[in-house]
Amino acid sequence: MNILTFWAQGDFVIRAMTVALLALSVSTWVVILWKTRLLQRVGQDVSQSIAAFWQAAHFEEANTRVAQFDRDGCVLPLLGATLIPVDGTMAAAGNRTQQLTRVLRESLQNSVHKLQWGQLLLATAGSISPFVGLLGTVWGIFNALSGMAEAGQITLDRVAGPVGEALVMTAAGLAVAIPAVLAYNVFGRQVARIEAELEGFAHDLLALLTGQLD
Repeated sequence: MNILTFWAQGDFVIRAMTVALLALSVSTWVVILWKTRLLQRVGQDVSQSIAAFWQAAHFEEANTRVAQFDRDGCVLPLLGATLIPVDGTMAAAGNRTQQLTRVLRESLQNSVHKLQWGQLLLATAGSISPFVGLLGTVWGIFNALSGMAEAGQITLDRVAGPVGEALVMTAAGLAVAIPAVLAYNVFGRQVARIEAELEGFAHDLLALLTGQLD
């Protein structure tokens, strides 16, 4: 049975589940392709940006050097966050160390949040796709057996065909879930590595700026 025949013979429930699996599959692969390129680029840029910062003679030169490498804006916001305005707002309250700790933490969280985009979709696709496929299989088998029961005769030959066709939904669910789960795990480790590198840089930056003030 080809896809068109399967679609034509399916009822509303089967069609809805097929569309849901197709949408999850397309979304998953869009995220996989996009994040593969993004994390590969960011992983290189963060290392180069941090190295460029420490090779600079002063803070202004460091900003210029980092801007040449930080294409996705993961390191520059950390530098910009240290330029705390001196005013009467709560953002300027506390001593300089407390201010820097707060703004660096917020900037680091924003950068990590950008890198984690799409992880929720991958986790969702990986967790629900097998169940959507299994539900489609159960529904298809139920419809097939109901139809044969109404016909008044159930034989092994007549059962094997519809059951085999219904199992396609289970296979489709697994085909969506497996790439999503693998990508989620791989990207999670890459994001964690980049986050650790950014966090280490933020800690060193804090120590540098507070040391200059002491």
